[in-house]
Amino acid sequence: MKVLKKIVKLLKNRISYLKAYYELHTDYAIFKRQKKEVNDTDFILGHMHPCLKDKLASSGTAKGAYFHQDLLVAQRIFHNKPQTHIDVGSRIDGFVAHVASFREIKVFDIRPPENKVKNISFFQLDLMNKIPEEMRESCDSLSCLHAIEHFGLGRYGDPINFNGHLLGMENLYQLLKPGGTLYFSVPIGRLQQVKFHAKRIFSLRYLLKQFHGKYKIKHFSFVNDEGYLFENVDLTEENINSGCNCKSGCGIFELEKIFSCNFNT
Repeated sequence: MKVLKKIVKLLKNRISYLKAYYELHTDYAIFKRQKKEVNDTDFILGHMHPCLKDKLASSGTAKGAYFHQDLLVAQRIFHNKPQTHIDVGSRIDGFVAHVASFREIKVFDIRPPENKVKNISFFQLDLMNKIPEEMRESCDSLSCLHAIEHFGLGRYGDPINFNGHLLGMENLYQLLKPGGTLYFSVPIGRLQQVKFHAKRIFSLRYLLKQFHGKYKIKHFSFVNDEGYLFENVDLTEENINSGCNCKSGCGIFELEKIFSCNFNT
């Protein structure tokens, strides 16, 4: 039955593309005739460059973990208006760009950027290493979106370290001033697991254990496996146990640092 559905879908796509290709040639003939009628000499009519997929697609995709987390957290930062915001390892052409459109942002990443951009100050840093003393409690606002799950897996040139995520979380805590806000997102699911070289998937119970005694949870939102956002959700026992019914969703936390301590003590 599944094979039959795939064949039917493939045939429908083929028919759609053949129809679009026929319409394209019809439109091209009309366009050439119009050029001749208006006696245009400003444009050279180059070779036809078919873009058939665009006609059949929607105007854009407004879903998915990165789309929702980047927009949601950037909006929260705009609303909260922190004095100093630092980002660790988040997407440059998504979240960081959103924030840089309205304020300055410092970015820490293990990999160097390709070029300089206004409002973005970059510092190459491995956040699994102990941070310098002068960087401790250096910001009142901090973000790390879809990054900690990669620490220690070697995917981005970082050294292999099974507890890389814990080292990263310790340094995030040390960077933030007491009372400051951490915007933190990672893959979440019912089953906690490591897919080596790619990512970790965290259970909510494990994350809550790491936050206990260090942060107050101000907001929790998540993006489900289908890419839809559920904003400001209660962390009920059912949601915690089921991982919000996700296999590999995205948990988005807004956390307030409640006092200064060290993960290793």
